[in-house]
Amino acid sequence: MSTFSVSRHKFYHASRLVRFLARDGRTYYGDAILPRGVTDISKSKSARVIAGDIFGQHRVTDQVVDIRLLLPPLAPSDVGTVRCLGLNYADHAKETGMAQPKFPILFYKPPTALAGPADAVPVHPMAQEGSGLDYECELVVVIGKRCTDVPESEALDCVFGYAVGNDVSHRDWQIKHGGSQWSHGKGFDGWAPYGPGIVSARVLGDPQKLKIWTKVNGETRQNGTTADMIFGVKKTIALLSRGVTLMPGDVIFTGTPAGVAMGRKPPVWLKDGDVVEVGLQDVGTCTNKVEFARPKSKI
Repeated sequence: MSTFSVSRHKFYHASRLVRFLARDGRTYYGDAILPRGVTDISKSKSARVIAGDIFGQHRVTDQVVDIRLLLPPLAPSDVGTVRCLGLNYADHAKETGMAQPKFPILFYKPPTALAGPADAVPVHPMAQEGSGLDYECELVVVIGKRCTDVPESEALDCVFGYAVGNDVSHRDWQIKHGGSQWSHGKGFDGWAPYGPGIVSARVLGDPQKLKIWTKVNGETRQNGTTADMIFGVKKTIALLSRGVTLMPGDVIFTGTPAGVAMGRKPPVWLKDGDVVEVGLQDVGTCTNKVEFARPKSKI
């Protein structure tokens, strides 16, 4: 019989947490101020500064600061592990020709893969070998409390908030080279842009009722809903926390719906200069340009 363990300290969420470079040249955590009728955090021009520990005692101040650039929502020092699920939508498993999993397919990305909602996606010369550069829009879960062996009924209590992310992937390195090199084919620097902020769990509500999409150069490539996840957020947290402690700042990419480049016939891989937008209902969009790195000259 397992015993559910969770840290019970109280913390106070901003509604829409952003981390940003301000026009005064300083970096802040803030609560995004959105134009009336707008839910896309990327459209915010200013935020109320947050004072304190975002995963502990903090408060939203009355200080309003103009946003110059939205950064990755969590500072590197606040990020724990970056877990990712593969084949977590039935339609995506079908389009790849892979069996629908009975348990979550788990892999990890290094924290250096995380990038901001407007950052370029750098493609190292190694990732230009062969073909297979792909996009994957994903609901991203940020854990807010230390927890272990969490029952599904309590799982959402452990969530700090939600973002949208792009699990950028190189299919040759992921699948062909060496056999199932998932972390290698998906773990290059900057290959997990996410944001544009983190909408608190209390504001977003049910995470299984959200539209999610990808556009490449303005063309819709993916158009799904989180209702179609094989392992929803509750089940994912419950399974990933069995015998494993989840920590504040742990980030979970929860898989992608159908429509990836690999699933098209013929595949339509990303190329240098493409602009990829991933979006999530009531959260916002990340818009990232693909930039192929040039080989460094040898002297």
